[in-house]
Amino acid sequence: MQDQNPPRITFSLKTTDGKARTGVIDTPRGQIRTPAFMPVGTAATVKAMMPESVAATGADILLGNTYHLMLRPTAERIDRLGGLHKFMNWDKPILTDSGGFQVMSLAGLRKLTEAGVTFKSHIDGSKHELTPERSMEIQKLLGSDIVMCFDECPALPADRDRIAESMRLSMRWAARSRDAFGDRPGHALFGIMQGGLERDFREESAEALKKIGFDGYAVGGLAVGEGQAAMFDCLDFAPDFLPDDKPRYLMGVGKPDDIVGAVKRGIDMMDCVLPSRSGRTGQVFTRHGVLNIKNARHQDDPRPLDENCGCPACRNYSRAYLHHVFRAQEMISGMLLTWHNLHYFQDIMQGMRDAISTHSFVDWEADFHANRAQGDIEPL
Repeated sequence: MQDQNPPRITFSLKTTDGKARTGVIDTPRGQIRTPAFMPVGTAATVKAMMPESVAATGADILLGNTYHLMLRPTAERIDRLGGLHKFMNWDKPILTDSGGFQVMSLAGLRKLTEAGVTFKSHIDGSKHELTPERSMEIQKLLGSDIVMCFDECPALPADRDRIAESMRLSMRWAARSRDAFGDRPGHALFGIMQGGLERDFREESAEALKKIGFDGYAVGGLAVGEGQAAMFDCLDFAPDFLPDDKPRYLMGVGKPDDIVGAVKRGIDMMDCVLPSRSGRTGQVFTRHGVLNIKNARHQDDPRPLDENCGCPACRNYSRAYLHHVFRAQEMISGMLLTWHNLHYFQDIMQGMRDAISTHSFVDWEADFHANRAQGDIEPL
């Protein structure tokens, strides 16, 4: 007989080193080792990658976008076809965002009220409404393992009155999201802290979320134009307002040094389109910083992108070849460079998990920055 009560999603904190933490999120679909980087599968695919290739980079969990999937192919269609995991052939955990950020940044002619947001699709102009209740319904149809509550994210900079108004609306929406989510064993609901860069608003938001009660907590509203220094200043205090025994997720971050700085300040989970988007545009992340494969210096270079990297792009292809296929606009270019970037990001996560476990994070971080400061290898 099938188990009618799948195990609940739990978080075990294993080791701390300073504020940096390593642990495990246990889900019915497998373990998520933290700190975790989640590749972004916007439209039920990590662009230019097969699902098994994403898993081979070391990813334990993917992110899917509620806004994009509700518009195309629709959550109802995905549900009829067996849910998002089956639909996209990914059997590990999936986190879906609430749709709020994309509504604010992509949709046209949006109208914000206490009830929710009405907007026109960026695809065909059709009219839609997204509320906390509808966001929960869509994410249930998708079947994601970790569901995000519906929130509003104002662009920074914004004045204090606007930030306060937005944060308090998001907290009211968080309570409605919690009610609409209900009790779903085997699935988790994360609340999202807002409050801009304001310490008092961040604390107020965290207190409201803790009172409602969530399975995990996100730090939202950063990496939206405020710059790294301001983001780190906020992360110096914001995660401390959240419970120690629940995962902390920094949404939409980021570059390698953003990720390392966030983990240093107590963050457990991150996501970003950067490794895949950059791979398609010829930007390559390595231990020695960022290189651009389109530059002429690579056209006669028989060496790999990084001789210490184990990804297929580095094991099997030269810089000269990768330069050629990028210039020739061959699809394999985006495939190989995306694979390399995702592999490198997961290498960073594994390096941090190992360092935190052995209480050597400070030394690991110093080596990370020293290697990046060296810059790319000298041209031939």
